[in-house]
Amino acid sequence: MAYHIPLKDKQSPIVIVGAGVFGLSSAIHLAKRGFTDITVFDRQPYHQTHYDFDKGCDAASADCNKIIRAAYGDEVWYQNLTLKAIEAWESWNRSLTEGTILPPGMASNDRIYVNCGNYHFGDAANGLNDFEKLSVDNITKAGQGHTQYLLYSGPKEVARARANGFSYAVDPFGLSKDGAYQGYLDMIGGFVYADKACTYALHLAKGLGVKLVLDRQAGSFDSFLEDPAGRVVGIKTADGKQHKAAATIVACGGWTPSLVPEIDGLCETTAGSIAMIQIPEGSPLRERFSPDKFPVFQWNTRAGENGNLYGFPLDSRGVMKIGYRGTKYTNPQQVQSGQVRSVPITKWTSPFITGLPEKSVQVVQSFLDKYLPELKQGGIGISQTRLCWYTDSFDNNWVIDSIPGKEGVIVATGGSGHAFKFLPLLGEFVADKVMGIESDMLRRFQWREVPHGETPRNQLMKGFNDANALHRVRMVPDHISQYNSKL
Repeated sequence: MAYHIPLKDKQSPIVIVGAGVFGLSSAIHLAKRGFTDITVFDRQPYHQTHYDFDKGCDAASADCNKIIRAAYGDEVWYQNLTLKAIEAWESWNRSLTEGTILPPGMASNDRIYVNCGNYHFGDAANGLNDFEKLSVDNITKAGQGHTQYLLYSGPKEVARARANGFSYAVDPFGLSKDGAYQGYLDMIGGFVYADKACTYALHLAKGLGVKLVLDRQAGSFDSFLEDPAGRVVGIKTADGKQHKAAATIVACGGWTPSLVPEIDGLCETTAGSIAMIQIPEGSPLRERFSPDKFPVFQWNTRAGENGNLYGFPLDSRGVMKIGYRGTKYTNPQQVQSGQVRSVPITKWTSPFITGLPEKSVQVVQSFLDKYLPELKQGGIGISQTRLCWYTDSFDNNWVIDSIPGKEGVIVATGGSGHAFKFLPLLGEFVADKVMGIESDMLRRFQWREVPHGETPRNQLMKGFNDANALHRVRMVPDHISQYNSKL
């Protein structure tokens, strides 16, 4: 039987490669639309590891927490989509509380989404940068101005935040002087526990009839199956088995360019930096940094290599996560075709990758020393670091489209470090693509090239000449960064 995308027969077999946010969401929404033969493949046994990085899960989706924010400058399509996603996150919380959906290992008192707000500030004591101004203006135009507290503008805004129950987020770093406050507070969003969110989504997909093959061999992609005309008709896995499909959806995050080299120039795998700070049991800082008393924070947003740092309240293990994307790193490697492509490298794939690049450590440590001095005073330093591999598109928009000249395959990738917050919704666009439903949003995510004469937001494919390629930067091992943080 011959198949063609868009699919009309909902009994058509669909293969999804990757059980991260794009893959899980695609499976859920395709199942909700009535497709009955969906199989998700992944080399990670997520049903056992529950998306825990420390158990070998090194995808970007395998994390302790991710930011939920509606602040998107002039990109109002993402802003409005965030507001819709938050409604879905809240419904997931309710289903846990009510016990209507309760994945193994999760309890009715668990929360996936925490609305603790986002505190934005920078080295400049007053005012907003252009991105922040646009964000506040557009959120206000969307009827959500009451959620924005311009703390720097005067005592009335501070009093309004306190009256609404947000005293904990008015001055989380103790920066106020003589009644003057810094930054602004955006009470839309906060964070989600990423590992719990993915575990929930995996359970939801399974409950909808999605088949899951999560195994180092049986779930690991080996190659595409092609018919004599060159059309992709499924995949072959590392155990040698073939899996026929009417549509094959590739949703492998940072590993996507390795599977789909046609995406070179449109997307590239890059790494952000993550530092974890373990707060000891019994420390008063456990309460100070708890999710009920401390907001997500974003520092020097859109400020280049010396900014773009963010952080979270403590997770359930008492760990504070700090992220830095002011510098994005690549790992260029020459592949069999002779092309040079950035590929993920983690402690789970190479014993030689330890610690973070020196620039990342400098920015993170300088921030901690200046804004959280109580950590050093208490002898608490960075306990663990890692690189987190994303797939950046040249314009930070996602890619959800067929591969030109490769019929039968749809790519869902290009998260560009901000897709996780849309986990409950991403699959809507993939399902639209599978079914041939057009929309303005889906056109935004179509296969594309940098417009002639324009400078892309992200300069991709610099190869071995990239100044931020890992082989060109000095790495600071964990034990050294820990030592420095205690000096």
